[in-house]
Formats: sequence, C-alpha cells, structure tokens
Amino acid sequence: MFENLSAEMLARVQFAFTISFHIIFPAFSIGLASYLAVLNALWLKTNDEIYLTLFNYWKKIFAVAFGMGVVSGIVMSYQFGTNWSVFADKTGPILGPLMAYEVLSAFFLEAGFLGIMLFGRERVGNGLHMFATAMVAFGTLMSATWILSVNSWMQTPAGYSINDIGQFVPEDWWLIVFNPSFPYRLVHMVLAAYLTTALVVGGVGALHILRNRKDASARRMFSMAMWMLVLVAPIQIFAGDLHGLNTLEHQPAKVMAMEGHFESHPDGAPLILFGMPNSKEQRVDYAIEIPKLSSLILKHDLNAPLAGLDTIPKADHPPVAIVFWSFRVMVGLGFAMLGLGIWSLWRRFRGTLYEGAWLQRAAIVMGPMGFVAVLAGWVTTEVGRQPFTVYGLLRTSDSLAPIAAPAVAASLTAFIIVYFFVFGAGTFYLLRMMNKPAGTAHLGLRDGPIRSAGITPVMQSNSDNQPKA
Repeated sequence: MFENLSAEMLARVQFAFTISFHIIFPAFSIGLASYLAVLNALWLKTNDEIYLTLFNYWKKIFAVAFGMGVVSGIVMSYQFGTNWSVFADKTGPILGPLMAYEVLSAFFLEAGFLGIMLFGRERVGNGLHMFATAMVAFGTLMSATWILSVNSWMQTPAGYSINDIGQFVPEDWWLIVFNPSFPYRLVHMVLAAYLTTALVVGGVGALHILRNRKDASARRMFSMAMWMLVLVAPIQIFAGDLHGLNTLEHQPAKVMAMEGHFESHPDGAPLILFGMPNSKEQRVDYAIEIPKLSSLILKHDLNAPLAGLDTIPKADHPPVAIVFWSFRVMVGLGFAMLGLGIWSLWRRFRGTLYEGAWLQRAAIVMGPMGFVAVLAGWVTTEVGRQPFTVYGLLRTSDSLAPIAAPAVAASLTAFIIVYFFVFGAGTFYLLRMMNKPAGTAHLGLRDGPIRSAGITPVMQSNSDNQPKA
C-alpha cells in the first residue's frame, strides 16, 4: 500500500494521522471543561437541579474524552525520537523545555484535580469541588497555551540563536514563548474549541428535543449551546481575519497558497472562491473569483498589490491544492456556525426555539462539524508551513531520522489498525453515552425512573400505594 512513498512522506503521513486523531479530543475537552465549570457554578448560584443533572451527564463524557486525548498524545512524542530525531536534536534546547512546562504545569494541574471533580463533591464539599472544576478548566487552557506556543515558534521562530553544531538555542524566553504568531493562534484555537464543544452539546440537545420536546435538560443544553454560537462565532471570524493578516506578514507563502495566488497582482488581487489549483501550470483552473476582494480583505484596499507564488522559489512552495481546499472548508464551516447561531437567535426571539424540527436537524448535522473545521484549520497551518519544520530555517527533508521507508510503512500500518480499533471503540462508546438523555425528572413519574447520567430517584410509597420521588 505504501511501497511507492519515500521515508519522509511516510513519516509525514504517520504524524498527520496520529495528530488528526489526537487533536479532536483536546479540542473537545478544552471547551467541555469550561462548560462543566459554568454548569457547576450556575447550579451553586441558582440551586437549579437541571444544571446539576447536566454537569453529571457531561462530566462522564469529559472523563472518557480526556483519557482518549492523553493516550493519543503520548504516541506523538515517541515519533520525535524515532522518525524525526534530527528535528528533535536541532530544536530540543527550545522545544524540550516548553513541552516539559506543559506537563509540569498544565497536565499535572488537570490530572491532580480531575479525580476531585469527578468523584469528590460529597467528600470535599461544594466549594472545594467548584475550585477543582475550575482548575481542570484552567489546566486545559494552560495546556493549549504551551502547545500553541511550541507550534507557533515553529511557524514564526524568535528569540533564538544557532550554535556551532546547528542547534537552535534560547536567547530570550519571552520572545520564544510569545513569538509573533502565538497570541493570534492561541485565541483562534481556544475559540475553535469552544465552538466545537457548543456544536456537540447543541447537537446532543437537539437530538433529545426531537425525541421529547418537553425534555428540560435537553432544552437547557440546546439553548446554552446556541447562545455560545451566537456570541463566539462572530468573534472567531474576526480573530481569524487578524490571524490571517499576521500570517501574511510572517508566512506570505502560506497565504498565497490559501488564496490560490500563483501570480502577483499589482493592481489588486481577486478573491478566488472556488477553483482547481494547478501547480504544474501555476494557475487555478475553472476559477470563480470576485475582482480585487482579496486585496480588500488582506490589505483593506481594493487596489493594494499582492505578491504571488511567482515571487518565491518553486522549491519553497507549499502543496497549494491541499492548503487551498482545507482553508475553504474551515472558512465555510465557520460561516455555517454563524448561520446556525443567527437562525437560533431568530427562533428564540419568536419564542419558537424548541418548536419545529428543521433547526434541531441542522444542529445535529452541524454537531461534528467543529471537529472537521479544527482538522481543516490544522491542515491549513501545518501543510502551509511546508517545506519547512521551522519556517524558513529547517527543512522537513533535513529533519528526518536516518530510517528506511519499509520500517515507517510497517509502523504506519500498525498505527492505522490499532487506532481505528481502539479509538473507534472509544468514539462509539462516547456516542452511546450521548445517545442517552441527561435526565427525565421533569416528565413525571409515569415516564419511569431516571437512569441516565447515573441518577436514580429514591422511590417512596404514598397512602394510595402510588410511587413518588
């Protein structure tokens, strides 16, 4: 299956495969941890049992997703020593400490308070339990901060020097951590995680509303998710625009590939909506474009000149077709999220948020689209950085360990088999958990006891020998 691929391409495919599995779990757990903190705080403030029901429901899902994220992340670190040992050697003095800080601060914070959040409410009291829940949420954000700092430094390296043996060594840790692209990429990723979680919560709520429109827990989670879309999706689009401007400044080739600009445009560049990038002929075939709109977006001037890939050596071009299409998937889904939020806002003002079926069906369809958007964004970022691992300084071809293609092919095959079996089973289990309603206490006793989310009402008998909670 992989006999015609080089060791470098196989190693790249292997890392792309493992990180694609890994990133969907942190993207979910970052947002879900914050959602749990909000639910717990609202329950403590209002004493509304629906918030407690939702907290107990989603904390179990969080525990499984968190565990799958940890397991899938461990594998990637080993690949630095096996497939990418030259990269690890050259960047280790900078990236090694940053990765260690993530483990020593963020991961230990999450792991240390996770058990209290999951099992400790009755043992430590509501106050300390709330603190533990907040620390888990804070830990997930800190983890994202360190990881994004590492990746951003590879995109926009700063604060370093190169020693006599070709290693990147730190000169200014402040510049290394807070490199030029880091603030934009951190905000963009955290907002993406919140949107991803909102879509999942909204999709689950919509599913149970369609099954039972009087399900108060489903209605509450659906309402909260739609508010999140309304508030965060516009901010994300604005943050994405700022991130694009930063990328144009520091990684112009990536933006050229995203826009499909093979040629320079001295009098204003068009926005190519769709087309078929043709790297061999250096053009976009069948292009559907809006004249000068790309210059307006990127330079805020219709007639601003924009350079194209014809100004960059062909050996330094990223794979244009992949970057071009992944960028459009990400942007298209971002506007779809905004559209769903506006639709829900219109229905909310009309007092029909839970009526009809089309809004709920759309929310179910959009449920997994946050993960797709995150993956598309990471493909745009990582493939757009090629052919470098450290942008402009260290080529991917010079980062590879001295390994043979058959060895990488064998490990890649093993990864594919094991990942689809293990994480396929884990994902199936998560979906089964989401398929169960969060609670049915509001429906009355005729609907039977609450069994989902580990909640079972205490049944008593009244004088008429009828059960009541």
